[in-house]
Amino acid sequence: MDLRELPLCVLKSDHGNDCTKASAQSCGECIQVGEKCGWCTFENFLKQGESKSTRCDEVEALIKKGCPNGTIENPRGSVTVNQNKPVTNRKKDVAQTADQITQIQPQKLTLNLRAGEPQKFSLTFKRAEDYPIDLYYLMDLSFSMKDDLENVKNLGTDLMKEMQTITSDFRIGFGSFVEKTVMPYISTTPAKLLNPCTADQNCTSPFSYKNVLKLTKNGAEFNKLVSKQQISGNLDSPEGGFDAIMQVAVCGEQIGWRNVTRLLVFSTDAGFHFAGDGKLGGIVLPNDGKCHLKDNMYTMSHYYDYPSIAHLVQKLSDNNIQTIFAVTEEFQSVYKELKNLIPKSAVGTLSSNSSNVIKLIIDAYNSLSSEVILENSKLPEGVSISYVSHCKNGVSETGDNGRKCSNISIGDEVSFDVAITAKGCPSHGKSETIKIKPLGFNEEVVIVLNFICECECHDNGVANSDKCHFGNGTFECGACRCNEGRIGRVCECSKDDVRTEDLDANCRMDNGTDICSNNGDCICGTCECKKRDNPEERYEGKFCECDNFNCDRSNNKLCGGHGQCVCRVCVCDTNYTGSACDCSLDTQSCVASNGQICNGRGTCECGVCKCTDQKFQGPTCEICPTCPGVCTEHKACVQCRAFQTGEFKDTCQEKCSYFNLAIVDKKEDLPQPNSQPYLTHCKERDANDCWFFFTYSTGNDTVQVYVVKDPECPAGPDIIPIVAGLVAGIVLIGLALLLIWKLLMIIHDRREFAKFEKEKMNAKWDAGENPIYKSAVTTVVNPKYEGK
Repeated sequence: MDLRELPLCVLKSDHGNDCTKASAQSCGECIQVGEKCGWCTFENFLKQGESKSTRCDEVEALIKKGCPNGTIENPRGSVTVNQNKPVTNRKKDVAQTADQITQIQPQKLTLNLRAGEPQKFSLTFKRAEDYPIDLYYLMDLSFSMKDDLENVKNLGTDLMKEMQTITSDFRIGFGSFVEKTVMPYISTTPAKLLNPCTADQNCTSPFSYKNVLKLTKNGAEFNKLVSKQQISGNLDSPEGGFDAIMQVAVCGEQIGWRNVTRLLVFSTDAGFHFAGDGKLGGIVLPNDGKCHLKDNMYTMSHYYDYPSIAHLVQKLSDNNIQTIFAVTEEFQSVYKELKNLIPKSAVGTLSSNSSNVIKLIIDAYNSLSSEVILENSKLPEGVSISYVSHCKNGVSETGDNGRKCSNISIGDEVSFDVAITAKGCPSHGKSETIKIKPLGFNEEVVIVLNFICECECHDNGVANSDKCHFGNGTFECGACRCNEGRIGRVCECSKDDVRTEDLDANCRMDNGTDICSNNGDCICGTCECKKRDNPEERYEGKFCECDNFNCDRSNNKLCGGHGQCVCRVCVCDTNYTGSACDCSLDTQSCVASNGQICNGRGTCECGVCKCTDQKFQGPTCEICPTCPGVCTEHKACVQCRAFQTGEFKDTCQEKCSYFNLAIVDKKEDLPQPNSQPYLTHCKERDANDCWFFFTYSTGNDTVQVYVVKDPECPAGPDIIPIVAGLVAGIVLIGLALLLIWKLLMIIHDRREFAKFEKEKMNAKWDAGENPIYKSAVTTVVNPKYEGK
């Protein structure tokens, strides 16, 4: 086993950057890891215990580790344009051949690829006016297409006339197909081989594909030869059109294709056979994709199977052929699915007798020519490509849509941004060539890919150098590249004796039992320290006994963020000290608002005030919760010195001589707040309820007090207005109460009267007679009276 791979095994769980994970043993290996990786060529860069792979890291990390400027190998890729003919601004009346017309720019580039670094360039495409066109009409001549053949007989001259509006250089050809000439596709009885149709129909013998007319500018000749064609017949509904399309695509010489726009019109009213269907006729050999025309007839239909769709797509693309499927309504869905698999193809609906074939061809051509799709050849292993399209009206697309632009008119110019990226160097290390071309066009962009597999310093390597243990390696790029069978930092060890006890003893510190302090591997009697998950952390030292991450921490930061961890001990920055570099020697943070260190009431230790006066606290010993304010504290002294009053008036000279006093006439004459530092405005009341005003300010060891000369005392009360006001108030209140009482009585009386009136109206009197009343009239009736 190659022990140079041992560090890689240790790194399987490494979550550091790709450069350190790769464990590169040379500059060439390093730069193939990724575009960010650099190799330090400074000979004395490595510290004790560090392996050669430590030289490979991100450029910024190498600089932090101490690799001097100018000693880091970090080659960059480049793009060189070798051929850059501008796109042609062609006019219809200017004679130019197809070879003189340029529709895509540039035409050739050379790319130097560095692993992981995309190389970008732009391609411009402009659709040229009056571009030559070759059109080949491939027609199904099975019996169901009999009426269609009659309408196609005059296609040549009619189509020539219509195409004059598009191009002045137009050629047309004709071919036909039926089916493979074996059972069960056709009847192989002698009679049916002569006439596959019914007895009353005159049909030609069945055939697979026939090239009737090579591409020509003579429309009359097209009409003449097509008029001589006869319908044939077969047994099954699907036709052998794929065989015919393959031969048209690959037999360029027989068909007469030029390097111009190539159109293939495929006309049928049936489906198609494809790869695998040949087994029904006992044909199992895959289609070889080669030309097999003899006397313009396809001669191997009974030998090779139908081509697959993918095979057809490849051949049509390789030969820049755009396909137009002119099919009847019944098979539209089938051929639309086929169109989705064949780039630069179109489907048109053919009337039952092909009467609309010219309009179909014109519409399909306009549709195909208005779209440009870029296609690249097969990419070398590890190489990827991406496109971004910039089409009309500022529309940009990426991904698969980045390869194409639609709705392009003649003279329109579109562009594509192309990025090519290599993951590494190919095994052979040689240049590769790829091509990019717009589908359906004969032009292409040739791109030569050169791979950057070695650093520039590789060429200056010294073979069998004395620096590599008696010439056991090549000294290049600041390190030894060992010869076969040798390993170690300077190739000092043979693979055969790398694991001996004698060598392991050299890796034990102070004759202890731990090899490389359990922080590394003993390689050739030398400790190669393990790498950490975090590439910023590392073991070092002869026995890997040191590291840069096990020092004291403060505020969860290594060495408090103010020093470097060297062999597990903090080396502090300037103005810092302590085991974790957490003690600042700078006293700026201890300066109080009065400019004194800790307000003169404490000491500054490690940038923090330690208050010696227990009454004071806070970051600068300025907070005193139990202390009176400045104004209250100095009120008595100001009173005694300015007005000879107050509690200190008898002892003023002894207690209140610590400040300078100045008298001013008005409050406006007092110093303003921003005129002096540390100035306080005070307003205090004396025993007579008079207010006096003063300012208190501190300077350089002096205290200055300014006092307004006259206190503001409140004036005595005016008795007469007070008494008058009081009497008037009492009278007014009495009147108000009397009026309120009167109002309430009126409201009460009105309510009682209303109640009485209501009861009066509701009263009911009894109308019965007086029981002791007797009327004065007495009526007597004669008993004898009979009413006569």
